[in-house]
Amino acid sequence: MKNMNRITVLSWNFERNGGDDAAKRRRVHEMLRRELNPHLLFRQEMWGADANGSAILYELEAILGLRGWLGPKSCTAVFADPTLFQPVRQWPLTGTMRIQPPTGLTMRYLPAGRDAMPLAIVSFHLNYASAMGRLTEAEWLTTWADKQWKTPSGEFVRLPCLAGGDTNSYPTPSGVPGDPALPVLGQIRDWPHRLHRSYMGPQGVRLMDTRPDEALRAAGMEDVARYWATTGRNQDAEARKGAVARTVNACATHGPDARIDRCYATSDLLAAVIGVDVVEVPVPVSDHHIVRVVLDGDILADILNQRPAVLELVAAS
Repeated sequence: MKNMNRITVLSWNFERNGGDDAAKRRRVHEMLRRELNPHLLFRQEMWGADANGSAILYELEAILGLRGWLGPKSCTAVFADPTLFQPVRQWPLTGTMRIQPPTGLTMRYLPAGRDAMPLAIVSFHLNYASAMGRLTEAEWLTTWADKQWKTPSGEFVRLPCLAGGDTNSYPTPSGVPGDPALPVLGQIRDWPHRLHRSYMGPQGVRLMDTRPDEALRAAGMEDVARYWATTGRNQDAEARKGAVARTVNACATHGPDARIDRCYATSDLLAAVIGVDVVEVPVPVSDHHIVRVVLDGDILADILNQRPAVLELVAAS
């Protein structure tokens, strides 16, 4: 039975959704349920899940014991425990200027009560090949940190937001022990990949791409792993290092270990975070590891019942 006071959130780019190997797909999702038991799951590379009337999506729902929502083009999905999370709306127009559109929903956390604020939930996968494209997509991603909600008293408030996905780029160097260093461009052997993971800086020198992270954090969406590793609430040094562990392994073409898969939350949700780590997945299974964030459900309920600053808006967006 799931501990209702601890909410396990996972974000995972499962390579090509297992490809054409249905047995592998079933096996890894059975592992997710058996060993990690998520309440909220952000999935990327959901290729083929919309075929045959979304048969694969519904298969995964049954395996996970969660309800699923599939984004445009089967790029991303959100799965949620229906006893804890109830959709208020799904945002269908998430594909503007995106190669791999996110899945975005507004959801109630049911234990918080009917009058509590809902929160924005987003699974995303930023552009693989274009640093300029990723920056644009990250800027659009911040619009979920700007969703408004009309309270029962008629006031408009800004919703908290929790997002997870594959950034295909790097976090700004944190100085936290264990956080992988930025790759050195010249040491990446694959020339196209050098282009894909860098951008032309103001001095005419190519720089490794940290701009999506910078954009999200500028909009008040914090890298949850970085937050957990630096707040001081987690005193164990190994646990701090585990929060910022690699999410992809070093390889000859792509360079060294990197933390390209990340979860972001608006600052109002950070008090509910009680753990972050990376669950390593064997390379034959997938080329990405799993980011795990654990929330305190009671604190989350308190946050959603607090009265935030009222926005002076004519209508909700």
